[in-house]
Amino acid sequence: MQPIFDFFFDQYYGVPTHLLILELIGVLFGFLSVIYSKNNNILVYPTGIISTAVFVYILTVYELLGDMMINAYYFSMSIYGWYIWTRKVDATHFTPITNTTRKENWQALFIFLGTLIFVFIIYEYFEKWNNWTAYIDTFTTAIFFVGMWQMAKKKIENWIFWIIGDLISVPLYFYKGLTFTAIQYFVFTIIAIYGYRAWKRDLRNDLRPA
Repeated sequence: MQPIFDFFFDQYYGVPTHLLILELIGVLFGFLSVIYSKNNNILVYPTGIISTAVFVYILTVYELLGDMMINAYYFSMSIYGWYIWTRKVDATHFTPITNTTRKENWQALFIFLGTLIFVFIIYEYFEKWNNWTAYIDTFTTAIFFVGMWQMAKKKIENWIFWIIGDLISVPLYFYKGLTFTAIQYFVFTIIAIYGYRAWKRDLRNDLRPA
């Protein structure tokens, strides 16, 4: 048991206590945010804002610039999504879950490619191409930017991007020494699968004639 514990948590040796505590807080509120998202609950946004604010700081310290920008973007998009989710489309109904349109698919592609270029420029400017994780970080940043944009607009396809990005992030964060965060993304993957199924069921019910 001890060798297994050491394998996962020796990476925290010498890490300042405040960073460990902040990571645990960020993970906790991250879990709450994803669970609320799965349940189509507006609390996804206030809990997400707390989590992303914490991780902006942590990821800056660990020099994961792409993921730091992801969380800064999440923070701003959470405010936007909070507004969209509370906006009524008529007297009694709030913004519903829908599929992406052809136009929105092109917009998603533009966001993905634009994010790749932007993060590449950031890494190039700060000369941070010193590890293979930088290339993975650039790719996951683009995936998550699209996922967050689609979630804010209540598009069911957002879960597909979350699942792909979460799966890639598990080994990335473990390699960088953020074991709790790696575990968080593993659980996120499972929740995202259930979230996709739940939203698909809700979408099917919404489309069913009254």
